[in-house]
Amino acid sequence: MTDNPMDWVAVAAVPGIGAITCQRLLQADWTPSRLLAANDEQWHWLGLKPRARQALQAYQNGQGPLHQAIGQVRQWLDRYPDAHLLTLGGDGYPTLLKAIADPPPILLLRGDPSVLHRPQVAVVGSRNASRTGCDHAQSFSRVLAASGLVITSGMAYGIDSAAHKAAADQQLPTVAVFGTGPDKLYPARNRLLAQQILETGGCWLSELLPGTPPLAQHFPRRNRIISGLSAGVLVVEAAPRSGSLITARLALEQGREVFAIPGALNNPMSHGCHTLIREGAVLVQSVQDIVDQLGALLGSYLPAPAPPVAVADPLPELAAGERAVLDAMGYELISLEQLLQVTGLQVPELSRQLVVLELKGCIEAAGSGYLRLK
Repeated sequence: MTDNPMDWVAVAAVPGIGAITCQRLLQADWTPSRLLAANDEQWHWLGLKPRARQALQAYQNGQGPLHQAIGQVRQWLDRYPDAHLLTLGGDGYPTLLKAIADPPPILLLRGDPSVLHRPQVAVVGSRNASRTGCDHAQSFSRVLAASGLVITSGMAYGIDSAAHKAAADQQLPTVAVFGTGPDKLYPARNRLLAQQILETGGCWLSELLPGTPPLAQHFPRRNRIISGLSAGVLVVEAAPRSGSLITARLALEQGREVFAIPGALNNPMSHGCHTLIREGAVLVQSVQDIVDQLGALLGSYLPAPAPPVAVADPLPELAAGERAVLDAMGYELISLEQLLQVTGLQVPELSRQLVVLELKGCIEAAGSGYLRLK
């Protein structure tokens, strides 16, 4: 395909022509240049809706939304020295993503585009993750990145941010896939992390035009890109109905490996992972579980793994009473009433011990009780 890259931008902006329709047209040899040069009778024969045909006609007359889209992309490319436009017909488009059923016609990228051609693993999970979940995301991502895998995620709060930061803190690249235009950082509080991603050799990626705001319908579509770029998807924490489960199921449809970290039975954020494990996801207890599965797929691209990550940090120095309370907690969510019963302490003393344990990072308040972290 030798189409002008801006022809791809124009087709991507046609109302009613999404990624699936674009793929169908390409398979029938309707390249962007051919589609843009066709007439209304041909567009009608292809099944394009009136709104799409009107936009294409306006384009041929030198006006309308398709020209506006081209102008937006050109301005964005001119504004940032590290900005790139990748098209489905171009050489730089990532191979794994091209193989899915609905690859984006265009990708707008800031940073190093070569990162997209390295083996990637997606790390996803809840925006409202527990401290334990974020610790798991960081520790697993840290070792996976050091083992030669690029960490890919969606820049959301919680698990996504923890995964990106684990790679960037080691000066290793990570890919952030936006659910907005490439010039709209969302959430805004992640601005420093987003800048760190660029400074450490990673990239921002979006299929949406510059100026596109964070609308709810964009994020499920974004998830197919996260999984499509990756050889496997690790789900750290997920509610039964969540974007992370959407990403995991898309990964299965795309023929990718899916990994899930199990959690406490009474932690709602563990239920999605347990569902995935029942459906055939690989139960993960260490990084080695992931590397063993992906090694055969990635072959020589994957260096020898670093030692399996320890999920919990060593215990700090604890007084005898603090250690007794911690031992009594177990590793599942436990209420204050249950702790009073198993420790035999009075409320003032138990409350004091819990405050100390929380300050030392051994436990966290979670919902209606406490959760052991170490």
